[in-house]
Amino acid sequence: MPDLPTPQDATEAALFSECWDAVLSYADLCTAGSAAAKQLATEAFSTGIREAREGQTGTFRSAGRRPARLPRIPLLLTAVRSTAAAWEESGQGHKLDPDLRLWLNSDKAARYTGPPLQRPIALRGLRDMQEPDAALLWLAEVEALPLHVVARRLGLDPAAVSEELSQVRGLFRDRCHRNHLDTPMDAQCRSYARLLDAVTRSTAADTPDDLSRHLATCVQCAEAAACLRLHGGGLPGALAGGVIGWGGLAYLERRRRAAEVRLGSGRPDPADADAGPPNSGAHKARVVRNGLLVAAVLVSVLALAVSMMPAGSTGDDIAGGDPSDRQPVADPGFSVPVTAATQPSSNSPEPSESDTKGEDAPGPKDPDPGPQGTTSATAGEDDPDPSASEPATCSVEYDLVNEWPDGFQATVTVTTEQALDNWRVAWSFRDGQKVGQMWDASFAQNGSRVTAKAADYNKTVPADGELAFGFLASWEGKNSPGYDFSLNGHECA
Repeated sequence: MPDLPTPQDATEAALFSECWDAVLSYADLCTAGSAAAKQLATEAFSTGIREAREGQTGTFRSAGRRPARLPRIPLLLTAVRSTAAAWEESGQGHKLDPDLRLWLNSDKAARYTGPPLQRPIALRGLRDMQEPDAALLWLAEVEALPLHVVARRLGLDPAAVSEELSQVRGLFRDRCHRNHLDTPMDAQCRSYARLLDAVTRSTAADTPDDLSRHLATCVQCAEAAACLRLHGGGLPGALAGGVIGWGGLAYLERRRRAAEVRLGSGRPDPADADAGPPNSGAHKARVVRNGLLVAAVLVSVLALAVSMMPAGSTGDDIAGGDPSDRQPVADPGFSVPVTAATQPSSNSPEPSESDTKGEDAPGPKDPDPGPQGTTSATAGEDDPDPSASEPATCSVEYDLVNEWPDGFQATVTVTTEQALDNWRVAWSFRDGQKVGQMWDASFAQNGSRVTAKAADYNKTVPADGELAFGFLASWEGKNSPGYDFSLNGHECA
């Protein structure tokens, strides 16, 4: 498995942090396990970054025309798809999701690599736009980031970004309309092209019955309609499905949940962290509110249990669901990558909402858990031992995967002789390293001591089995490996 590419400068390092979470989230949809997801994400990330760099440094025949190129995140997501296709061809298809394998061997997948005029309208339309405009459209519509965040990332005026986004939507529509007309069509599709353009421009126009029946049977015209109709909320789905392909809508749902978790998680902005002493009145209000939340959850659970007892239901028949409901490797809450600026301060005397939920409550400790794979103020060493098994005998392997001037990537693999129902791994750094992002675990850092807690999907470890997680961190001067590892409070070799 190749190493992640080294950022060339601070700007690219920031882009890496933003893009990695998106790539790993989609890679998890495409694979059958967390190890395969990380491998696919790493290979695709390396390929996509190399392609982006070559596009930026290449020379072109026409000095006044830039080549068609996707913005960074959708470019990397298409690299995930193409890498998965390469796996299927090279005999590694068993690592992929079975539904993806069926899709890769169908005519649907061939459209994304076939003749340019046969490719999805959204893919061609986004590629035809200037890269800054396409990035604005993707971050706002698919990644679902608040406009002030998009403006900060792209260096735009926050007061004017809404108007600029409206103009970019219009540009995207024009590109898609032109590409639709350029697409080879039969006589029936050609006869509906002008009517389709008129109907999708108006918010009040009704779709004629004959056009509606045609859209129900023609994939290309239906894709065009979704891209041309800017009202009605269908544009994000048209973008995700048309650019990514398989799993596009599930990925879109993950990113929507990521934005919701970020906005509702109570993480302070950097400006708020140093604003002054905590507001004791607000803290008391949070405690009361969260106490009521816990009580409400207990009452609901009790009522549900009572209603189900006569039927003897065990709940074992609850299964399956939409791919977007699967727990991702990097961030089941789908939050934007955590950085040192967004990580809650360990010195603040005011507990976060996750600290107060379930505190001293008689019921479940965390009825509304925070996202996995992010920082968590509850992941402290003083937490009670989460494992009901005997004290674990364990060994640790600390692997420095990649390193650049002010940051590095590492993985921690722990082998336990006894089965675990849950786990918590803690260690210390000698040189002031700071963890900024973690996958396959949530984390908290207090000074030099880091604590990683299991995600919802990897809590159980069999006897003589391994648990593993990875992280990105910063360093200065020296980067000694971690030491003093413990598993569930017991020292590891």
